Amino acid sequence: MARPLGLDKVRRQVEARIYETRRFYERAQERANDAGTRQFLGDLVAAEVRQESVARQLGDKHLTADARAAEAEVQRRMFVLQIVQPGLAGLMDGSVSTLAPLFAAAFAIMSTWQTFLIGMAASVEAGISMGFAEALSDDGSLTGRGHPLLRGTVTGVMTGVGGIGHTLPFLIDDFRIATTLSLVIVLIELWVIAWIRSRYMDTKFLRAAFDIVVGGLIVFGAGILIGNA
Repeated sequence: MARPLGLDKVRRQVEARIYETRRFYERAQERANDAGTRQFLGDLVAAEVRQESVARQLGDKHLTADARAAEAEVQRRMFVLQIVQPGLAGLMDGSVSTLAPLFAAAFAIMSTWQTFLIGMAASVEAGISMGFAEALSDDGSLTGRGHPLLRGTVTGVMTGVGGIGHTLPFLIDDFRIATTLSLVIVLIELWVIAWIRSRYMDTKFLRAAFDIVVGGLIVFGAGILIGNA
């Protein structure tokens, strides 16, 4: 139900299962009437106790500071690969690809409500399309990118969020205010994308900001030109 679990959580789950199993054998031993059965259950209890002892010894021996640091780095990379990358791809697509149809519609029809409907349709369509595309790209068994359903869901949701964010201002009746607020939200979205790339993708913030802003401005300009044609 929760992936990836993380090594520490897996260890705690294993410890809990060993404890529960030992308690089960102990209670069964108390209720058993046959001497042979009680002896057998006692042996099982002793085996579970040995497992707990061995687990603690292995932990003390192998879970050094360097080992934990290496595990943390692996978990970070898996988080980036399975969550951050598909989410970032979706956010970028939703934020940038919906700019052209949204602002083309806004300047062509000058109606905030109609623009809102077009923006919502573009955002939902993009989210569904990107979600299916990511989920069907591979099953994750060879690439380690995680379960396709999880990747597809993350990508689809973030794509929709990226488009809906600058569509919502067009619920305001005043066209100028709605357009201005939408542009402000676009700038915030682009800044968030640049920060995520800088934080998780080992890209310098200024370089990430330059790349995403240039792409956004090109798409935005295309939407304005088409809308005023």
